[in-house]
Amino acid sequence: QVQVVESGGGLVQAGGSLRLSCTVSGLTFDRYAMGWFRQTPGKEREGVSCIMWTGGGTYYADSVKGRFTISRDNAKKTVYLQMNDLKPEDTAMYYCAVDLFPLHWGVCGSQGYNAWGQGTQVTVSS
Repeated sequence: QVQVVESGGGLVQAGGSLRLSCTVSGLTFDRYAMGWFRQTPGKEREGVSCIMWTGGGTYYADSVKGRFTISRDNAKKTVYLQMNDLKPEDTAMYYCAVDLFPLHWGVCGSQGYNAWGQGTQVTVSS
């Protein structure tokens, strides 16, 4: 059974930083792409950033390019999202997810990811 657990959210002032972590169990972690997604009430879940199983390929939404960095430590079965220069519009519930098709690198969209964590709230005050 695949388990996905996020941590690291919180309340931060605009311009501040947070690092989200996501630890996965129940699968061979280094064979699967991982993604971070976010959602606010009344809006669809959007892809923030995704990373290939090797870490050699990444995707960023235009709204976070240059501010967020995704990385992974396959030995620790953990993926990270370093978020710098946070803005109030980054406020959302952030979810980590696994693309459960091994060695598959597709669009960084929620429809392509199959195992989800419970989410961690990020709130950025102005």
